[in-house]
Amino acid sequence: MQKRLMGLAVAATMVFGAAHAQETKTIGVSIPAADHGWTAGVVYHANRVAELLMKEHPGLNVIVKTSPDPATQANAIQDLEIQGIDALVILPTDPDPLVNAIKEVKGKGTFVSIVDRAPSVNDNTVRDLYVAGNNPALGEVAGKYIAENTPDAEVVVIRGLPIPIDQQRQDGFDKGIAGSNVKVLDRQFGNWNRDDAFKVMQDYLTKYPKIDVVWCQDDDMAVGVLQAIEQAGRTDIKYVIGGAGSKDMIKKVMDGDKMIPVNVLYPPSMVGTAMELTAAAIYDSVPVHGTYTLDATLITPDNAKNYHFPDSPF
Repeated sequence: MQKRLMGLAVAATMVFGAAHAQETKTIGVSIPAADHGWTAGVVYHANRVAELLMKEHPGLNVIVKTSPDPATQANAIQDLEIQGIDALVILPTDPDPLVNAIKEVKGKGTFVSIVDRAPSVNDNTVRDLYVAGNNPALGEVAGKYIAENTPDAEVVVIRGLPIPIDQQRQDGFDKGIAGSNVKVLDRQFGNWNRDDAFKVMQDYLTKYPKIDVVWCQDDDMAVGVLQAIEQAGRTDIKYVIGGAGSKDMIKKVMDGDKMIPVNVLYPPSMVGTAMELTAAAIYDSVPVHGTYTLDATLITPDNAKNYHFPDSPF
């Protein structure tokens, strides 16, 4: 799905780029700071695609701003407004606190694309385009894999942050294990951070003498989980399932690492997909509106090589 969308946008810019080559446009891109691996990937792909788009459209200026929290991001959006933008591509640090700032931009007739983290109100009052991974499916794919391959597993869960997409993933996971004998022993937040996940896993290892499987929503957290397991010398844990498709975790899948048999894709490159589609929209290349959802692919030893990008920071 992701490749098809990017192909659509690239084709559109190639076909219509010459006609609009000298037309001056500005796209503002507001994204979280690189506080963990996945967001580092977002920053990487945002800057990569910004360069590509400005080469394709000589009159286009793409401004990428990173922010560590909602307050800083609201200020960044205001700065972009002052500079004058034709479109805003935003991956919110936390969506609901930023609704008013996004609505203000949208109210001025600016094309708005929201990426990944949608506010509770996610309709045409706040955006023209929504591009995201399939958060419910990320959890459901992991849950189904556990239910089918370890049907009587006792599982510990490490959640992300208390924001809507975390709940979507949790609800999907519960759907995936529904009807099986899989038992969830505990759920705690690891804040999508390897150090925090390490501490949560240490707590789990102390509390529970037997754990079969660990599910965590993010590959960075999986790194901390593996470190805690190794440090404790525990051999009862059969495997860990992370999510996002980091190059290190995919390499483990490729190599047949028994602790990381699979992974679930949630690509940070989705910000680039949104930027490509947004550029196509403001240059009138294609009618781009609505919701574009990327697949939550189960990465296995059979297909892992298709998702391994060793030059990426994530």
